[in-house]
Amino acid sequence: MKWLESNLVVIFWSVIFGEVVGYIGGTLEQMTWKPLQLGILMAVVAVVAVNGIALLSRDDQASSEK
Repeated sequence: MKWLESNLVVIFWSVIFGEVVGYIGGTLEQMTWKPLQLGILMAVVAVVAVNGIALLSRDDQASSEK
């Protein structure tokens, strides 16, 4: 259950930060801002990154304990 809760928090905050950064970046570069597309992309990238880092660190800890 902790894994699910942590991933939901990561998804929530990545969407929020992605929207803010996307809006500011789109305004500065005078590009169109697509909030739904940006939110989904940031959520996927964040979940992959967080779970990838956790998986790599778990494998690293297991190999160093041997």
